[in-house]
Order: sequence, then structure tokens, then C-alpha cells
Amino acid sequence: MAGHIQDRWYKTETTDDGKTVKVKSDRHGTGLRYRARYVGPDGTEKSKSFPDGQKRHADRWLAQIEADMARGQYIDPKASRTTFQQYAERWVAAQTTDISTRAGTESRLRLHAYPHIGSRPLGSFQPEQIRAWSRELEDKGLAASYRRVIFANVSAVFTAAVDDALIAKNPFRAASVKAPAMVPSRVRPWTPERVFAVRAALPEQYRAMVDAGGGCGMRQGEIFGLPVDEVGFLKGWVHVAYQVKLVNGQAVFAPPKRGKVRDVPLPERVGQAFAAHMKRFPPTEVTLPWLAPGGPQVTKRLLFTAPDGGALLRNHFNVHAWKPALVTAGVLPEPEPGQRVAESREDGTHALRHFYASVLLDAGENIKALSRYLGHSDPGFTLRVYTHLMPSSESRTRNAVDGMYRAVAEGNDGPGTAHAA
Repeated sequence: MAGHIQDRWYKTETTDDGKTVKVKSDRHGTGLRYRARYVGPDGTEKSKSFPDGQKRHADRWLAQIEADMARGQYIDPKASRTTFQQYAERWVAAQTTDISTRAGTESRLRLHAYPHIGSRPLGSFQPEQIRAWSRELEDKGLAASYRRVIFANVSAVFTAAVDDALIAKNPFRAASVKAPAMVPSRVRPWTPERVFAVRAALPEQYRAMVDAGGGCGMRQGEIFGLPVDEVGFLKGWVHVAYQVKLVNGQAVFAPPKRGKVRDVPLPERVGQAFAAHMKRFPPTEVTLPWLAPGGPQVTKRLLFTAPDGGALLRNHFNVHAWKPALVTAGVLPEPEPGQRVAESREDGTHALRHFYASVLLDAGENIKALSRYLGHSDPGFTLRVYTHLMPSSESRTRNAVDGMYRAVAEGNDGPGTAHAA
């Protein structure tokens, strides 16, 4: 056995005749009696103390430590005493994802994990604490989709702690711990009448943004960051390569979501709307840092800018332009005096992308092409979101048979031949 058990209440002495005897030490009767000691894989001595009468417990503990080291499953007891918050903060700082993703993760941990489980040592977590914390999030009224993201972030911290040998297993992987269930929801695309009603209700300088979203499927940040030289009026394509986003409260230029640079067909009517907009509101040069505050400066001539000539910012646009337009168009109710316009997540500018998808699917466009135009990373995701908008097999069957009858009716023999047959 590489380790040993020290009895701190007794010490061994050698008598004058050469015999060894045990005598009481100065610590006899005070403090924890037994100290199990061993040398860890890092070459440093580790120990744990046990009270009088628990030498067997000390022996078993030391035997377990040695067995874990032999199997390569050793966890330093001191490391597992690191609190969740201490380790999570180091984990976030070491992430190599883009800065806005790190900022979002840090915010979710700070708001929804640290106040509840931040001070608990990593090695003390059991599935029971995870279940209780998950229920606390539910009781706070957070949306299931948001709770799933928080759940995944915290679980990722524990997975990293397992990889770093701070704990033996991730309590989130226990069979009794369930991620928040997704609430089934179906995209309900706007009608053309609603789209154009909202367009008409927007300030004139923002109306063509509806054409970019509803006619090209662009996200809000991509519309804000659309340079005029990326619009191929002659070739009939829009190159979606930039967006304006906020990072730590500062506007920056960045690639589209998940870096999905793409080309989107430019319909003739949308191109005309862009041209009319540019004639009335000439593109303006905007300079912003690339990717993060302090990044290299990038200048673009943007189609859509704020009244002061700067980049459009999400919150300002939504509060002062988009929501008032929704009220004017009858999408949202008029707020009471002194009250804000009601929240309606499904009626954000993302509704224009859903409208775009519904138009393309109704026209028979395939899922793979739609996924590419929307900038999705997986056509399967596009299918899951929009499958209910696709023409049903029953509709295709009816249309196919009706088409055959129409073709026969237009032939020389007329529909009566088919009927007689």
C-alpha cells in the first residue's frame, strides 16, 4: 500500500534496551485521531483525517483512493472542493467561441446559476440538487426554451469539470435529471396583408427593411449590416456576409449567425424596393469594429441606418419603430396610457423570415434550398421548423390527379373519353 494511516494520539519510541513501544503523544485525546496519507499522481502528499474509532473507515478510504489511481479514475479531494462559480468563471474565460456567445453564456450563469448553486463545491453535487435548481428556474416563469439553454450551459461546466478530473461524473447525466421539455409550437406565418400593413406603418426610411426580411429571408442584424455593394441588382443576388450586433453593449460588424455567409436570390420587386429606398435615402458610410470592441475598424456603406447616420441598434429600432408599427397595423393592441406595448416574441422582425419560408414552400421550393437561403446549418432543422407549412401528400395527390384530368380535358378527345373509360 503506497499510503499509510498515522495514529496521531500515539507515537513510537525506542527504549534503552532497543525495543519499540507506543506512548501517548501530546495530542492524545484531542482532535481527529487518524490521518490517512498518500502521494497523489502530481507527486504531492494528500491526507484526510478521521476521528477515534474510525480506523476502518480510514483504511477503506485509502484503499479506494489507491484503487482509483490504479484505474485512472483518481479525483483530487481538494480539487472537488472548488465551488461551481469559481470553476465556471474560469471555464467561461477559456472558451474560444465568439465574444457575444461567451457574453451570453456568462450572463445566463450569473443570473440563473450562481445565485442558486454557485457557492456549492463541485464534488458535493448530487442529482437531487440539480433537480431542485431546475424546478426553481421553472417557478421563476422562464420560458422552456430559455431554461433549456441555461440547463445546457451549466451541464457543459460539469462536463468540463469531469474532463479536468475535478469530479468523477456529471450529475446532469443522471437518469432522474431531465432537461426542460420543449413546448411544442408551430410557426404561424403572417399573411401578405399583415406584412404590407406593417410595412406601410413603419417610418419611410425603414420600409424597405420589410422587403429584405420578407423577400430575402434576412435576419434583423443582417438587414442592419447590409452594405450596398453586396446587393447584386444586375445579377439578381444578395450576398449576406455581415450583420450589426451588440457585444458588451457596443455595436460591431460580424459575420452572419454561425458564420453562414450565403447568397440569396434577389427578386425583381425587392430589387426595385431597394433602388427606390436608395434614391430617397442614399447609403451612408458606417465605421464599426470587427467582431469585438477594440477590433479592427471596418467601414461599410449601409442601406439602412439610424436617423443620425450611425448603425441601427436592435433595442432602439424595436421600441421606437417596429412595435409602434405593429400597433398601427393592428398586430398588437394599443397600450394603456403610461404603459408599454405588449411583448410578443412571435411578432418580432423574425416573423418576416417565417413569412419568407412560407411563401417559398407554398411555391414548391425544396427544403435544402430554403435552408441555404435562410442560413441554417442543417436542412433537418429547417424541416423540423417548417414541415407543417409544406403542402401535404393529400394535397399533392389531389393536385396531381386534377392535373391529369385537366390535361385530358384539353386534348382532342375531351373529358368525356376519360369519363367513359
